[in-house]
Amino acid sequence: MNRSTLNRTIKRWPSWVLLLLCAVALMVVGVDRVSGPSTAEERIDAIAQRLACPTCDGESVYESRGSASQAIRKEIARRVADGQSSDDEIVAAIDDSYEADLRLVPDSSGLESMIWIAPMVVAVGAVALLVVAFRRWRSEGSLTPTDEERSVVEKALRESNEESSR
Repeated sequence: MNRSTLNRTIKRWPSWVLLLLCAVALMVVGVDRVSGPSTAEERIDAIAQRLACPTCDGESVYESRGSASQAIRKEIARRVADGQSSDDEIVAAIDDSYEADLRLVPDSSGLESMIWIAPMVVAVGAVALLVVAFRRWRSEGSLTPTDEERSVVEKALRESNEESSR
């Protein structure tokens, strides 16, 4: 390994390590942060934002002022006041009581979460493969032609000039 190649390699690795450390730190902060409603009203609003209005098109129970959404909000408030159910249990119970799927947010575990996460994993993997392929192509290929390549081009140009002069 010559000196310039070694120098480029040394300069390149710290940036990748720093990028990896930043990504890990952001994941730890994102997973560890406490993000939950602090009052019963905030909890009711948070649950209502996770459910779709059964009669409205494209609105959550939180946004809609329809009678069905108001009834669902009252049911959420009743269940929150009871204090015996978690947010996920309340969402599941209300979703199960309607024929249509009312969930706007997938479950945080199981197959539904994999369906939402898989496209991101595929996209990151594709970008990583492209980076590897481009680096390999850059190291294998050279932008300066060899003497053999120059002679082939000169020969082709001479033949082309001879044919065009006839």
